[in-house]
This record gives sequence, C-alpha cells and structure tokens, in this order.
Amino acid sequence: MNAPDLLFPRASAAVLPDVQASADGRGVAIQKVGVRDVRYPVRLRAAGGGAQSTLGVFQMTVALPPEVKGTHMSRFIEVLEAHDAELDAAALGDLLDAMLLRLQAGAGSISLRATYFRRKTAPVSGVASLLDYGVCLQAEHDGAQRVVRQTVEVPVTSLCPCSRDISEYGAHNQRSLITIGAELRGSVSLDEQIAFAEQAASCQLWGLLKRPDEKFVTEYAYDHPKFVEDLVRDVALALRSDRRIAAYTVASENFESIHNHSAYAWLEGRNP
Repeated sequence: MNAPDLLFPRASAAVLPDVQASADGRGVAIQKVGVRDVRYPVRLRAAGGGAQSTLGVFQMTVALPPEVKGTHMSRFIEVLEAHDAELDAAALGDLLDAMLLRLQAGAGSISLRATYFRRKTAPVSGVASLLDYGVCLQAEHDGAQRVVRQTVEVPVTSLCPCSRDISEYGAHNQRSLITIGAELRGSVSLDEQIAFAEQAASCQLWGLLKRPDEKFVTEYAYDHPKFVEDLVRDVALALRSDRRIAAYTVASENFESIHNHSAYAWLEGRNP
C-alpha cells in the first residue's frame, strides 16, 4: 500500500449506493440542474484556422425527470476532462451531445464565457497590440432540437451627433459596449461577429496608440457621429443580410461622458 492509500483508504465501489439514481416520489420535474462557474482551460477557434488558449467559465445543466432523485454531478466534469478539441459554437454543440449521452438526459444546455483577444494594428503608426473582448458560446437542446448561440461584447467609441451639431467646436464622445447575440444556422467566426460592431461604431478601439493614431481616431469619430439608437440599428442591418444568422439581439450601452448615467438601446430580430 503506497502513501496516498494510507491517508485515504480506498473503498469498494460495489458497496456504495447510487443515491442520485434512486426514485423520487414528489412528482416535480427540474428543468435545469448541474454545475456552474466551472473554470477550465479552453482553446477558442479563431479566424483563419488558428486557436487561442484562454480560461473558460462553464455552466452545464440537464433536465431531470420527476421520478429521478438527482443527477450525477461528477459526470459533467468527466465530460470536460474527456474533451480536448478546439471550441467554437458548433463544437460546443457537439460537446452538448456528449454531455447528454453521458448523463442519459433528453434535454440540457452548456454555456461558456471567456475572454477573446485580437491583435490589432494602429491605423497610422502601425504599432500592434492586443484588445480583449468578452464572448459567450451557448448550446441548448430542448428534447426536440439543438440551438447554438454566440455572443460578443465589443468596446467601441461613440460620438454624439447632437453635441457635434450644436457646438461651435468639439463634441462629447465616450466608450460604448456593443453586445451582439446571434443564433447561428451556419459558421460565423468570433472575428466576423466583432467586426459587425466595430464597423457600426463612430470609431473602433485599439490597445496601443501613438499621437498620430490619436489624431486619426479623434477625427474619424467626429466624422462618424452615432446615437446609441444608430449603433444598434446599423448593427441590425448588417445582421439582417447574413443568412448564416437565424436570429439576433443587439444592445449598446454608452458610458456617457457628460452624465453620471449610461444611454442604452436593445433590439431583437429574426431572419427568414
């Protein structure tokens, strides 16, 4: 017997009851039961076939029928341990199928939140730096069909059209956060989805800028003023024209520079 065995004597699995699998007589079904805030290293698929290592936070749940007392919580972690492939929305759907099979469940869901980095080149100086984006991948099966969703949180600049037009010089601008959620029927890379937001903004952001770059982004934003309503509408128009997207939500929060509150807009739509 080795040292770990002396500290933790091994019990025979044959004598241990499976309490979770026992019957429950209360007649109450549970729609979602499982684990959440599971931190686990993942590799996110990037545009061009690359992959990026990051830390993922998972929520994994299944539906529990009324006659079963409990689910097997350890099996969720076993599913993660057995998965070693890169992840995107479609691959998360495959992971969901594996989870449902392992837990013998007819319905369930997985969500993954992570930080995604893109290396960007400043518009004038050409200096390169990383910029971070929040992403969330979700896969859900309701017992009849599987749906996958991909959400990105994109920081941008917005400049107020009213401020620009009523002022003799200058205009107030602020950092904004555009959130795009897309129900996918085809493959859309994280980079493509981020671009929908950056192209609709008064100006996009970079992690590192030199003085010529600061002049460029200030003047570019001044030439492309956007209300919070403009931001969500312009993103929605781009999403409407993409047949790979079945449905979408778009939100923008403008962290106002002349108020102690944010301006906010949200919309949703579905493509035929």
